[in-house]
Amino acid sequence: MSHLDRRQFLGGAAAAVAAPALAQLPGEPKLAPIRLPARAVTRGPKHHWFGYYDKCPWDKSGRYLLAMENDYCDHQPKAADAITLGFVDLQKKDEYTPFTKTTAWSWQQGTMLQWLGAGESEVVFNSLDGKEPVAVVQNPFTGKTRTLPMPVYALSGDGKQAVTLDFARLHRLRPGYGYASYAEPHADELAPDKLGIWHFTLESPKPKRVVTLKQLAEHKPDARFRGAMHWVNHLQFNPGGSRFVFLHRWRIGGKPWSTRLFTAKPDGSDLRLHLDTGMVSHFDWRDDRTILAWVKTPKAGNAFALIDVATDKLDTIGTAVLTKDGHCSYSPDRKWILNDTYPDKDRLQWLMLFDPKTGRRYDLNQFHSPKTFTGPTRCDLHPRWSRDGKQVCFDGCHDPQRQVYVVDVSDIVGG
Repeated sequence: MSHLDRRQFLGGAAAAVAAPALAQLPGEPKLAPIRLPARAVTRGPKHHWFGYYDKCPWDKSGRYLLAMENDYCDHQPKAADAITLGFVDLQKKDEYTPFTKTTAWSWQQGTMLQWLGAGESEVVFNSLDGKEPVAVVQNPFTGKTRTLPMPVYALSGDGKQAVTLDFARLHRLRPGYGYASYAEPHADELAPDKLGIWHFTLESPKPKRVVTLKQLAEHKPDARFRGAMHWVNHLQFNPGGSRFVFLHRWRIGGKPWSTRLFTAKPDGSDLRLHLDTGMVSHFDWRDDRTILAWVKTPKAGNAFALIDVATDKLDTIGTAVLTKDGHCSYSPDRKWILNDTYPDKDRLQWLMLFDPKTGRRYDLNQFHSPKTFTGPTRCDLHPRWSRDGKQVCFDGCHDPQRQVYVVDVSDIVGG
């Protein structure tokens, strides 16, 4: 059996199987075939995707799944290019219903489309009001909308708070993540005091700049910052909404960027630098004080690690089986870690689960990524959990269109 047909279960000496669906292969006591089917819930000829891995596309009922739609997928958007936003009715033959359009979007993170709070009836997405970037709260079923004064990057779990950044600067400095649809302010400044991170509440949205790029560039500076352009990315609230994490990045010309990991309270106070080894990539909060992140550790090199933001204690996790960077996220019950990989030498992207309690990795399946999907227009899997933790969905390009897929993982996680 070729390596393309085998799905491995790694990390346990005995490799016990969790369910009948994962029966042992004859003669291979340390391997279990796990090839969970991925069902396409969107279809061509247009391309569909959801965006990043830190948001849930399912509504509270589990019936409706958000997805974006576009006519092309092979180049970066121009300023006036609009995408369609809609939802899939999973109980009505996966029927796709569009409800609006926006020009504020990117290939990697979309338009920050997400359900508001518990996912009952409203969604949030970024847009433009004339030439000004804003966010829109909309009921996709009735069309009723209200406008927020700034775009959103991340919402607290209860949907009451937002933090954001300048998406035009992000578009220039990290192509594929920001927006081409409006002009970048202060583009010639290395670390402008007027840019950084804003916070506001959705009930009384009066944005306040709580962290500035100038402030970050002056926080424990050294020779690395000389002549560097600074920006922030990847903002995320902890589960309780009492702190948020973000990455401070800088680069000189076309050289590779460097990264530091910070957290702060929503008002910008108690700003803490937790990691300054040069590399921090994807992360997720395990609980209100612990972050799981792919980082360059002081002793073990690149690895997934748990960082205690109260003490800065760092412990590596899954070093034997989680050996590559991926888009990691905790299940709703915090018992499992969902992860993926970038394309390997065969252009295969792995989808996996990791059990922190046993240290075992379950490889669910692998999907081919054509070479045309590279750079800012690449199609990372960006796997996301359903609200009940029994399904995951991801963006795939193995058809080879960009479409949204759902995988049932209940046999592995239980329930």
